[in-house]
Order: sequence, then C-alpha cells, then structure tokens
Amino acid sequence: MALRLPHQLGALAGAPIKSREITTASPVNSSLSVSPPLARMHKAMDLNHKPRRMNPVLATAQADLSVACKAFAVETTEERRTHKEGRVGGGGGGVPVFVMMPLDSVTMGNAVNRRKAMRASLQALRSGGVEGIMIDVWWGLVEREAPGGYNWGGYDEVLEMARKVGLKVQAVMSFHQCGGNVGDSVTIPLPQWVVEEVDNDPDLAYTDQWGRRNHEYISLGADTLPLLKGRTPVQCYSDFMRAFRDNFKHLLGDTIVEIQVGMGPAGELRYPSYPEQDGTWKFPGIGAFQCYDKYSLSSLKAAAEAYGKPEWGSTGPTDAGHYNNWPEDTHFFKKEDGGWNTEYGEFFLTWYSQMLLDHGERFLSSAKSIFENTDVKISAKVAGIHWHYGTRSHAPELTAGYYNTRFRNGYLPIAQMLARYNAVFNFTCIEMRDHEQPQDALCAPEQLVNQVALATLASEVPLAGENALPRYDDYAHEQILKASALIFDRNNEGESREMCAFTYLRMNPELFKAENWGRFVGFVKRIGEGRDSHRCWEEVEREAEHFVHVTQPLVQEAAVALTH
Repeated sequence: MALRLPHQLGALAGAPIKSREITTASPVNSSLSVSPPLARMHKAMDLNHKPRRMNPVLATAQADLSVACKAFAVETTEERRTHKEGRVGGGGGGVPVFVMMPLDSVTMGNAVNRRKAMRASLQALRSGGVEGIMIDVWWGLVEREAPGGYNWGGYDEVLEMARKVGLKVQAVMSFHQCGGNVGDSVTIPLPQWVVEEVDNDPDLAYTDQWGRRNHEYISLGADTLPLLKGRTPVQCYSDFMRAFRDNFKHLLGDTIVEIQVGMGPAGELRYPSYPEQDGTWKFPGIGAFQCYDKYSLSSLKAAAEAYGKPEWGSTGPTDAGHYNNWPEDTHFFKKEDGGWNTEYGEFFLTWYSQMLLDHGERFLSSAKSIFENTDVKISAKVAGIHWHYGTRSHAPELTAGYYNTRFRNGYLPIAQMLARYNAVFNFTCIEMRDHEQPQDALCAPEQLVNQVALATLASEVPLAGENALPRYDDYAHEQILKASALIFDRNNEGESREMCAFTYLRMNPELFKAENWGRFVGFVKRIGEGRDSHRCWEEVEREAEHFVHVTQPLVQEAAVALTH
C-alpha cells in the first residue's frame, strides 16, 4: 500500500483550486483510484471478474517453443530501440511497461540474490513484451561500511543481465530504510555509519510532537548541515549519485534510461507522517506533523520571526490530534473554524510544505547537474494520499507536506518544480477505483488522480504511474489502461494527459503463475498499442495469447527458480 502521494513566505500560498478543474474533468474511459490498505485487499480482489478464456493457439503448434522463447529474448538492442521510439510519447502512441524487481534483488553481501531465478525472470519479462525493469539501488547496501566506500557488487551483475536481454532500467536512488511499510518483505537499514551518527544526534531523525523518532530517512531539516562525518545529507546523496554515474557510465542512456531520486520515506517526496511500523498509524488516520527535531524547529523559528509573529515559532500545531484521529476529531483540521483555515494555519502549512519543496529543489538540482549529457531522465515519486480527500482540510495530505485543501492546489507547485528540472512526475496507486475504497473516510482517489494529472498537464511535465499493490486481475488492468490516457474537457477543448511510462509492482512468483502471466502479457500488449491504435482488440489479444504460449518455458523456469 505505498499510499505512497510556493517560494518565500509571501509567495508561498500557491494557486487556489478552481472547483471546475476537478468537477468538470471527465476522463473518457472513467477514473482512477488509489489502493486500499492491506486489510481491505481481499475485498478489493473479490470482484468476480474471471480471466478471459483463451482462444486456441494460432498456427504454431509444430514450432519448437523453447527456440521461440530464445528468439524473443535475444532481440537486438537496435530493434528494441526502434520499437520503443515507435510507440512512446504523445499522441496516443502507447505506454512502455517496466516491472519492479524484488526489494532484495541484491543481498546484504553485495551479490545477486537467486541468480538463476533473476536470469530466467528477466528473459521471461523481455519475451513478454516488457520495456524494462525498475530496481532499488540501496544506500544502505552500497555505502554500508564507510563514507565514500561504494560497493556496487550485485548491481553490476543485475544491470549487465538486463543489458544482455535488451531490457531498459529505471534505477531508484533509494536513500531510505527498507522495512516497516506495507510490501516491505526485507529490512535494509541506512548505512551503518549513518545509523551511528543518528544514535549520537537523535535530532537527525524526523520527530513528532510526542518525541517519537522516525529512522526511515534523515530529516530534511538537516539537509544542509555537515553532520554526517563532515558531509551534509545532500552532499552524501550527491556523492552517491555521482559514484553511480561514474561506475555505470557505459550503460547510461542506453540500458539505464531513468534515475528516480528517492527524496523521502518509501522513496517518495513527503514527510513520514503515516508510519505503519509498530502499529503507530493505521488507515485511514490523518497522520501527524514531523517537524519537531531541533533543526526543523530552528527553521520554523526563523520563519516566524521573519513573518512578524515570533510566538508562532516554538512549535507546530498542538491541536492537530493523533496519528489515528479523523479530521473532525481535532480542532486544527475540522471543517468549521479549523486552525488550518486561519492566518496561523496558513503560515505554518506554507512553511511546512515549502521545506519539502526546498528539499526537492536541492535534490533535483544536484541530480540534473550530475546526469546532464547522459540521455537519462530524472524522476521523482509523489504519494497518492486519497483518504479524507473529500473533506475541506485534506488532513492526511497536509501532515505529509502537500498543502492541498478544498481551496488550494497543493500539487501544482510540485509539478512546476519538476518541470524546472525536466523531471518526470511519478504518481502511484492508480489501479483502484472509488467504490473499492471505504466511503466513510471520504476517499476520492479518482478526483485526486485527476487533480494531479491536470497539474502535470498545466505544468507541461511528463506523468508516469505505478500500481500500489500487486494486482493480477483484469479489473485492475482495465483501470490502469484508462489511467494511461486521460482526456479532460477544459474550456471545451479535449486535452489529453498520457503517461510516459508505467511501472508494474512487482516481479514475484505470483506474476509467473499461468493465469496471472496470461493476463499480464495481454495488458502489456494493450497498453503498448496506445489510444490511437487502429488494430482491433481481438487481434491484439490473439497476439498476446501467442506471446503467452511461446514464453511458457521461460515463465515456468522463472516461477520454479523464484520459489527456491
């Protein structure tokens, strides 16, 4: 459930939301949604949508299927590039699909995990029409032992495997801890020397008003302070990305086509306002502000003094409730006379959200300078926080750092920031629909995704998507297909918002089960056709069934290898 999601004080207010931007936005194919919590997953999956009955396999029964698989797998890199350029981009030209690798693809010993399974799986994905893979490059693995001591073992081999089979790579610079969130099957802490520094100075960790420390990611309040063995956190991140560039320069722009910069917990640009570890937060709680480390409070104090209200600088809101409250349980977030809609609330939320935007600016500026002239795209992930979206205050978004309310567009400043660096806006949780969400929490994921899509459209920034939970049913695939090419009727003009890529979560044994694999290959073919394809769906599906058939040996090998 990766529920996963304006400049100096006088200009930070951002742009107010025009209600018709949301209410009149009407995607032709219906709307999208963000996934429910795991506790509701079984209900969401019980949709009574049976897989399609496959037609008889076409006239290839006499073919040697093993040879056919290998032929698909060794398609040349040049053919691959031509195929991609023919279907990616604006104008309904199709959306390339990437697949997320397991979190533990590289072991704590800096080796490839389940090497045989990895090799077979990559070949199967390539043969099934997948464009590439996404892999976490963990700070806690590569620079684990000492500052500046980078061990790329494991990653060298995985990326070389991808190159050999013709798969592209989205490399995620993962500066967060793995473990504690839904879907985290392994624990990968921050580098040991960083953990030691946090132990010596607990204020390097995000902190809530009750003194609870969060160790998923270094507090952005310390971004520019040389507290990590003489370097600032931003310098550490920059040095890591520079070392990655230098080590893999022979793959940049050809095999490695995207660098996603991890700017917060779960790799998302946000505060860790809804930590699930130890049951601190549970869906659909509003979360809590994370600005009580001494470095963040120092910034708040300076901002309050500059604003002329020094009394506002000693603490954040003290009436904003607890992690698992609902908005109306609190004074700060309630719809009538809530503190969020006062001068103080505007001051605090402006400062809080601007701190997050400043963090993003530092990161993107560094990444752009490091990877310029490499033909690699930069991207950032924003969390899809859809619960209580139907309220006036949008409390869960506010605690996460997105200053988005009934009266204010919090995603436009983020999109504008990404546009300045020609970066991709990656938004997760697009596979679910409104009616799959708990309505008592006023969840409105379809409106949220529409708002984000409109913000990226207005800012002329590319939009990419991910699903939040593993889904293998046709119902989820249909929703993703609809999300990949939204059309809005703004000012009586049919403007489109097409994704530049979609990343599918995640490669595992379930994906390679016969029925799941069949539906997945069909989905890859359909989304790759694009909105403007003139081929009928029956023809596309017959072709997909052929792909399923000829990839069977590789898929069986991958499924067996992954379970051992």
